[in-house]
Amino acid sequence: MLETDYKFGEVHSLADQIENGADRVHFKNIFNNANGGVALVAFKAGQELERHFAPAEVMVNVIEGEIEFTYNDRPLTLRQGQFLLMGAEVGHSVLAKTDAKVMLVKVKP
Repeated sequence: MLETDYKFGEVHSLADQIENGADRVHFKNIFNNANGGVALVAFKAGQELERHFAPAEVMVNVIEGEIEFTYNDRPLTLRQGQFLLMGAEVGHSVLAKTDAKVMLVKVKP
């Protein structure tokens, strides 16, 4: 079953769907179903997500800003317009180098 607050056929600006917050990293689901989903993550410069594991294969797409994405203990810099692919259950962390917005496309293996 699809979970979303959006309607099919509507047009939206992706970056406008989430705001950066000084209090914490912000998350917003665009949609989810049994196979995965799409989520947005917004960071203020300096905010981070500590090392964790995702139960899905993920496309990490930087919409705005710059992040340091540490993947298997290897730091990678991603800037606006760049993406990377990551397998399921891979250890990773994120540090926002600037205010940043990221889209995650998650596909369960």
